[in-house]
Amino acid sequence: MCLAVTGKIIALQDMLATVEIGGVTRKISIMLLPESKVGEFVLVHAGFAIQAIDEEEVRKTLELFKELEQYADQ
Repeated sequence: MCLAVTGKIIALQDMLATVEIGGVTRKISIMLLPESKVGEFVLVHAGFAIQAIDEEEVRKTLELFKELEQYADQ
């Protein structure tokens, strides 16, 4: 099973992007998504941006994670 997390691109340099994921920044490869731009959201798996994702989808996903956290505390 694979898991991808959502990150926001905050900087680009060649084929590397700096992304913010949950308050933490990481450098990832954008070789699979070379058209990526600063400010866009991407799904990140194993250090690679694998898919662009729109901001509305990101918002929905984060809301679902918040709901899951509530259940985990019970």
